[in-house]
Amino acid sequence: MYEELKKIIEGSDNIVFFGGAGVSTESGIPDFRSEKGLYNAQQEYGRSPEEMLSAHFFQQDPVTFFDYYKKNLIATWAKPNDAHIALAKLEEEGKLKAVVTQNIDGLHQMAGSRKVYELHGSVHRNHCRKCRKAYSLEYILDDKNCVNSEGKCDGVPRCSCGGIVKPDVVLYEEMLDEDCIRKSVDAISSADTLIIGGTSLAVYPAAGFIHYFRGRHLVVINMSATAMDGNADLVIRDPIGQVFRETVLK
Repeated sequence: MYEELKKIIEGSDNIVFFGGAGVSTESGIPDFRSEKGLYNAQQEYGRSPEEMLSAHFFQQDPVTFFDYYKKNLIATWAKPNDAHIALAKLEEEGKLKAVVTQNIDGLHQMAGSRKVYELHGSVHRNHCRKCRKAYSLEYILDDKNCVNSEGKCDGVPRCSCGGIVKPDVVLYEEMLDEDCIRKSVDAISSADTLIIGGTSLAVYPAAGFIHYFRGRHLVVINMSATAMDGNADLVIRDPIGQVFRETVLK
């Protein structure tokens, strides 16, 4: 299987990678949608991650939202793994034209990838909902920026104008960015090889974008079955970092 993937990569000059949470879990970032993630959320908060990461919950209870968000979606300690590094290498070689990711951690960029379409946004970008001023991840993690009207730190980052600073991540009930959608679909539809990795393709509408692929080779690298396995030229059930280490980095 690895040799077959090597041949596909060698014979392609317009590869697009479509990735999900499984790419980041190998860097130690837990998948909040996993069985363990669901259990932990219910145990600690008595709510599902989907509810706490929804637009209405952000409005209704920003204190609990940010408590959950900072504990579960931000991993400042995480480093790119071999999958991230290999994809950056393929882009540098001119073979990989774009990474389309459902992840919000910025690890692809940290590894050196330049053309990354973040369908669900990024924890590294934040903005004031009142004046639209931009803020860094470091800002929202600093307790001195999370002081409420009573002079206590409640974990909710606030702008210099007094407005709440919201992460530029797509919450449940929110629409994906139209420009990001267009660029992702354009990249996928023009690719000669599409590699799907670290995703079970269960999260829509993002997962639906792969249906725009009309190229020669479809590869799926995922530990569990996906809806596209039957359409793929090659399906690999090994950890994605291992696959790219053996096929690209060796």
